[in-house]
Amino acid sequence: MLLGKKAPHFKAKAVVNGRDIVKDFSLDRYEGKKYVMFFFYPLDFSTLCPTEIIAFQYRIAEFEERNCAVVGCSVDSHYSHRAWLQTEQKHGGILGVTYPMVSDLSKTISKNYDVLLGHYSVNENGEEIFIGIPEACRGLFIIDKKGIIRYLSMNEMGIGRSVDEILRMLDAIIYNDETGEDCPIDWKPQQKKQEAQAR
Repeated sequence: MLLGKKAPHFKAKAVVNGRDIVKDFSLDRYEGKKYVMFFFYPLDFSTLCPTEIIAFQYRIAEFEERNCAVVGCSVDSHYSHRAWLQTEQKHGGILGVTYPMVSDLSKTISKNYDVLLGHYSVNENGEEIFIGIPEACRGLFIIDKKGIIRYLSMNEMGIGRSVDEILRMLDAIIYNDETGEDCPIDWKPQQKKQEAQAR
């Protein structure tokens, strides 16, 4: 399990600002500076995926307020990412998304983060084959400034995530880092403010 461990390192092509291709994108750029919410989704030009990707963009300011970068990743090529990023939302695109979208065409990033819906094997002829679905599930990781994975979740292909819950978990991690205090079930940042005002 990756929880509590250093996030697997990678360098890959990514599309940033909705159009610019970066050849050697890495999460290392954030280490020591920002938290990272790194999420995987199955495929570009699909039906459920854009609802999540656009929802993260709509609330990007809330992540930025928490000094957290948002980064997406799928097994599609950087060309596919850029085409999708330049397609209007009314036509199934994600135009307006500005955070980085990483290309994992080799599927090694998905494999290293243990979100790949299948695995490579060797058949009786000694040929490498893929067993399962060569796509990533809806895996999500919150990585701290030291590059350590502090939270992870995995959803099936047809089940979307909750932005509110991701932000709550991010708040809890930040609070724990800053105070060393535990965050009990359903903890929210307002709890400590309310407790302080009640005293």
